[in-house]
Amino acid sequence: MIKEPTKGSEAWGMVPIVLFLVVWEIASRSQILSVHYFVPPPSAVVEEFYRLTIEGELGVNFLSSLSRVLIGFCAGSLAGLLTGIIMGWNEIAHRTLHPLFSLFYPIPALGWLPLLIIWCGISEVLPIALIFISSFFPILDNTITGIKTVPKNYIKVAETLGASRYKVLTTVILPLALPNIFTGLRLTTGMAWRVIIAAEMVAIPTGIGALLMRAQSLIRIDIIIVCLIILSIMCLAFERFFLFMERRLTGRWSQHV
Repeated sequence: MIKEPTKGSEAWGMVPIVLFLVVWEIASRSQILSVHYFVPPPSAVVEEFYRLTIEGELGVNFLSSLSRVLIGFCAGSLAGLLTGIIMGWNEIAHRTLHPLFSLFYPIPALGWLPLLIIWCGISEVLPIALIFISSFFPILDNTITGIKTVPKNYIKVAETLGASRYKVLTTVILPLALPNIFTGLRLTTGMAWRVIIAAEMVAIPTGIGALLMRAQSLIRIDIIIVCLIILSIMCLAFERFFLFMERRLTGRWSQHV
């Protein structure tokens, strides 16, 4: 059962963040600690965020990264989910495909980058393919695990009551596997953003990763921090979205399982 965070706990959770920002601002502007050049104060970061937003540079690069993440993540997650359902429900498919996927799963997503550059070239396909790979395997593994861990007694009861295999899958197996599936989705979203940033830093001229590299070449630490904050916010937003969807889809019955 997933506990809902209380308003009090959320308020207290903001205290360390506020204290950190205050200390950061004071230390950065202090004459005692000459760190302003290497660690600009939060107020300067906010000013740069505003400038990048008004001039449109941040919006263009952010939308480029976001579109790549959405396309690659949705395609990879859907493929992983469907393949995981087949392998988790059909023992022959599991025995046939599991050795193959076990061979490729340990390879880091960025390990495919040199091959994908040769196969796809420096194009929009490259980051999307990387995100597809980084999304496919975790969702596949979590889906198989979720289906395999469903208690056999529940399946037997449904079959005794006359449910068909399709009915058992859709009304018993998949609902009980949803927590595992959503866990995979939450973990994969952060991985997708890390992969897209790395791909854009290496080979793509647009996106948040490319903006990070240009800022690094100009020693613009304020822009680098803005990009890192955007990355953090998006990872958190995607994770919260899937946590919300999990509660909506499983909240009614998860307390009774």
